[in-house]
Amino acid sequence: MTIELTDKEFRRLLDLVYVGDWVLNSARGDDRFEDYDLLQEKIFALCSQLGMRSLIETWQGHVFPSKAYEEGGIHEAIADYEDAVFFDILAEELARRDMEGEGVDADDESELASRMEEYYSEFEQHGIDNLTVDDM
Repeated sequence: MTIELTDKEFRRLLDLVYVGDWVLNSARGDDRFEDYDLLQEKIFALCSQLGMRSLIETWQGHVFPSKAYEEGGIHEAIADYEDAVFFDILAEELARRDMEGEGVDADDESELASRMEEYYSEFEQHGIDNLTVDDM
């Protein structure tokens, strides 16, 4: 297989591969999907041939994204995504909890969307500052 990429496209591919591996493996501890790690290594290894050596480091014969790469903004992009997902899930879970507590039909998508919008507005204005957890 041959894929022709510009340097800019290859650099974007590195980001996609890194983010994909991060999503799949960052929370797995020792139970990582090794085949994704190996594919990431294979793609990043091409950096040495393409004048992007500063983006990789080698350790015990393996190629890894360099500290410079990891500190170059990719984790800020991941954090932005994680924040968005966090607030989406939180808004939906709280809206569903409220609906269930009030006996509102859980399949009422319009009601769910409306309640989620209220939570989104709250989160946009105050983040999680106003959230409390009562004793169980």
